[in-house]
Amino acid sequence: MLRYLPFLLVLALWIYAFIDCLNTPEDQVRKLPKAAWVLIIVLFGYLLFGSLAWLLAGRPRRSETDPGTRSYGVGRRGRTRWVAPDDNPEFLKSLEQDRDMGPEPNQERDEDRSQERDGDRDRDRDRDRDRDHGPDDKRS
Repeated sequence: MLRYLPFLLVLALWIYAFIDCLNTPEDQVRKLPKAAWVLIIVLFGYLLFGSLAWLLAGRPRRSETDPGTRSYGVGRRGRTRWVAPDDNPEFLKSLEQDRDMGPEPNQERDEDRSQERDGDRDRDRDRDRDRDHGPDDKRS
């Protein structure tokens, strides 16, 4: 089993480099066009040459994107990424605005409907009690 480990590591590096190259935007690829990098990785990946060449020379450097200029929800490559609502200042502002505006008219209608349902439930419970025990029985 251990004799297959080098082959599996080379294969994993080749797959990683290939997918990373495909997902990198065209304008961030260094030295060669993106199509050339894909060909190099595919043709020379089994020798580690293509994968290592991509990782060392073709892949964009992390220092190319200034982390200070990023806004919430934008990753290091300019792609949007998921941000939890409690970490998103725009979402928190919208919550404050909703709270300041007060309840919506639909909310008041929903509360009225909830009270009507509670009344219906009480009436059904009384009817079931009368049916089971008679109207004069005062059990709860």
